[in-house]
Amino acid sequence: MRKIDTRDFRRATRATSRQVNRQILLNLVREHQPISRADLARRMTVGRGVVTTLVKELLEEGALYEGALGDLPRGRRPMMLHVQTRDRLVVAIDVRFSRTDVLLSDLGGTQIALERFATRFGPEELLDELAIRVRRLLRAHAAEGRCEGIGMVIPGMVDRRSGRVLNAPQLGWRDVQVRAGLATRTGLPVHVENAPAACALAHIWLGPAERGRGTGESGLSGGSGIRDFVYVSVSDGVGTGVVVNGEVVRGHGHTAGEFGHIPISADGPRCLCGSQGCLEAHTSNLATVARYLGHELSPAIARELLQRSGVTVDDVVRRAGDGDERARDALSETGRYLGIGISMIVQALNPGQIFVGGEITGAWDSIEPALRAEIARRALTRGAAETPLVPEPAGSLPRLRGAIALVAAPVYAAPQVG
Repeated sequence: MRKIDTRDFRRATRATSRQVNRQILLNLVREHQPISRADLARRMTVGRGVVTTLVKELLEEGALYEGALGDLPRGRRPMMLHVQTRDRLVVAIDVRFSRTDVLLSDLGGTQIALERFATRFGPEELLDELAIRVRRLLRAHAAEGRCEGIGMVIPGMVDRRSGRVLNAPQLGWRDVQVRAGLATRTGLPVHVENAPAACALAHIWLGPAERGRGTGESGLSGGSGIRDFVYVSVSDGVGTGVVVNGEVVRGHGHTAGEFGHIPISADGPRCLCGSQGCLEAHTSNLATVARYLGHELSPAIARELLQRSGVTVDDVVRRAGDGDERARDALSETGRYLGIGISMIVQALNPGQIFVGGEITGAWDSIEPALRAEIARRALTRGAAETPLVPEPAGSLPRLRGAIALVAAPVYAAPQVG
């Protein structure tokens, strides 16, 4: 889906759909709220009558609402317009190896309730559990509003058109249909996406998370404004969402952006995908914790080690903050390997910015020096070496924000015309 650029748009004419003007107006309100009808008319360069008609329709549909009166030095004070999000609910689901999160929020991303449980690896078993939890959350918060749909992010390759998981090595899934199963169980529209791609969508549609404020409290803004960037998700797995000219790159078979499964060493640990020396095998949360415990093992073996030790990546991050040198060294080594991987992204794509999300950003001071040193060492130009690198705020739950964006984005996306 394509985002409307409110700084460079073409109005609808008789030869195009009237829906274009509605979507432009809706996006202008979203980006500049609170905003008056007169200001909308000026920004769209149309008559007040056109705006009045469109606003009336959107008010009747519940997409907009009128807030307080605006302040003017003279004349009649205008009624200011806002996008309606608070009585429109979204269920966001983040499936990963270590756990599954189910979040209820409004359409703007403000958190209402969050549940967390150990992931069920059988697809039918997981869908049954998710349906129970979704129905329970919506019953408990029925007074909050109606549910617009479910956004679900998966650690693997997804055909977003069919809702089929093509390959998710962490979960052991291949060619698994999840969208239809969850939609049937809940009676709600379901959107399924690869987790890093969803994180990239969150930056396009919800904007960057605010440091220390958590999921969704930044609200439905106009997005980050950056149209060429890469989102690197470092979690139980490692993947990327690539955005070019404001759109997520999918690839011919919906598998673009799998930088996590590009080998960075010929004799490195075996990855869950079956290959050896993948970036993911060196930099995932499993790899970081195993390294802290004194092992350089394949993720499959590391899982057993971690289950016995009970140590999590959050523990390693916390201990690094408390001055544990072994934890700092483990994270620094993760940063070094991540720098090797990100340098390949810089060389291949030359993005305007790179975002890094995941639990390790809570120890960015331990990660960043080695990461930047590797990028600088491999960069072919000064500009490439200086590619802006931005960590997600710790605790911002970017994958859940991505799941929210899956439901929110179609509401504001540019319609197909012609």
